[in-house]
Amino acid sequence: MKVLLINPPSRNEILSCNPTIVKDERGFDPPLGLLYLAGYLKTHAAYQLKIIDAQVEKLDYPQIAEQIKKYGPEVIGITAMTFTMIDVLKTIAAAKQAWPSVKIILGGPHPQIYPHETINLPNVDYVVLGEGEETFYQLLQNLNNPEALKQIPGLVFKNGAQVINTGQKNFIFDLDGLPEPPRELVPYTKYFSLLAKAHPITTMFTSRGCPFRCTFCDRPNMGNFFRYRNAKNVVDEMEHCLKLGIKEIFVYDDTFTVSRQRVIDICREILRRQLKFNWDIRARVNTVDREVLTYLKKAGCVRIHYGVEAGTEKILKVLNKGISLEQVLRVFKMTRKMGIDTLAYFMIGSPTETKEDILATIKFAKKLNPDYAQITMLTPFPATKIYQQALDEKIYPDDYWQKFAQNPQPGFQTQYWTKELSLDELKKLLTRFYKEFYLRPSYIFKRMIKIKSWPELLRKINAGFNVIKMKSHEF
Repeated sequence: MKVLLINPPSRNEILSCNPTIVKDERGFDPPLGLLYLAGYLKTHAAYQLKIIDAQVEKLDYPQIAEQIKKYGPEVIGITAMTFTMIDVLKTIAAAKQAWPSVKIILGGPHPQIYPHETINLPNVDYVVLGEGEETFYQLLQNLNNPEALKQIPGLVFKNGAQVINTGQKNFIFDLDGLPEPPRELVPYTKYFSLLAKAHPITTMFTSRGCPFRCTFCDRPNMGNFFRYRNAKNVVDEMEHCLKLGIKEIFVYDDTFTVSRQRVIDICREILRRQLKFNWDIRARVNTVDREVLTYLKKAGCVRIHYGVEAGTEKILKVLNKGISLEQVLRVFKMTRKMGIDTLAYFMIGSPTETKEDILATIKFAKKLNPDYAQITMLTPFPATKIYQQALDEKIYPDDYWQKFAQNPQPGFQTQYWTKELSLDELKKLLTRFYKEFYLRPSYIFKRMIKIKSWPELLRKINAGFNVIKMKSHEF
């Protein structure tokens, strides 16, 4: 059987009302979800496999159709994110036009939240729910046996006019048993990031699930039971990435530091093998300490992304962050002293947040002085507590995300929490935040003296000019 996996283009991506720098400068990451599916299939069956990453290859729909026609797949699996659903449908249309007999399977966060709406979209044959490696494989093994499909957990399909939903599949607990993502199936030398000191980069997961309960986060819909890989398994993959010529690894766990001892074990294993490479992680300020940071620094971790979100205790409580400003200041200072760069995530436009609160957050961000700050307007995503709160308080007249899921159309606009501040006010404050943070002379000088190469210099200069040119009415 010929199986084709597609990461669709983002030409019609639904963008939150944030500066284009957030999208334009983010680079490209490998489609890890598809790579995990491919790894599982390679290990368990003799299917012919091909992956198209239309984003990094910058393919349009005629080009995708041409590749499909040449390959002639029996099955196409597509990653479906809510923000790329228009491109997903365009990809499906191109696939069906190029190869009418092909079966279309969708998986990812969007079908997990909206399984019924997704299976009723044009030309969608199957929907895989949750962690899809085992379900996708079992589906392919029983593709022509509807009765057998009914016994496979985590599957949605149509049997005539009837929609069959077999229910949620259990989480995969033995992550060490999953095969390593076969990065050779994608153009792995093309992935890059503005933050990276060298290219190519890759991403990897060392755990799944997040045990925390932030009100703005949609992660719990994909599983909040924390499971992790052991240190040897993680470092085996890191070492293989280095043998491919990859220069920097971005660990994309929601919170890499949930298990303190595992972090130390991974760092010890990197040191034992004498591996030399740059890597970065995402963490919470209440999950690190001096010993953990010391090990991370020794093992080559160059950057930690911390979710700060707000500069007032009031909004931290609204977001259920479970941290304090004192913790944030202390951990950022500790991380800086250890010689590890920091990236702070901030949001504005949270429930009950006033202009004074946002100005306090801007002031706090400058006091905190991370190496990088990513600032966005809070978008109440579907299936989050904040989105439900917005519906309950009639900030939105109806469930507009569900309406979009039923019929994704170009021109769709995301909505924001505008009870305290108007959208125009939020845009102006966001622009002010970026300019006040990034255009400080002390900040510019600090970043310039850390630049190690001409390509890095050019990327930083381009990003700087984008901040200078930023205007609130342009996003």
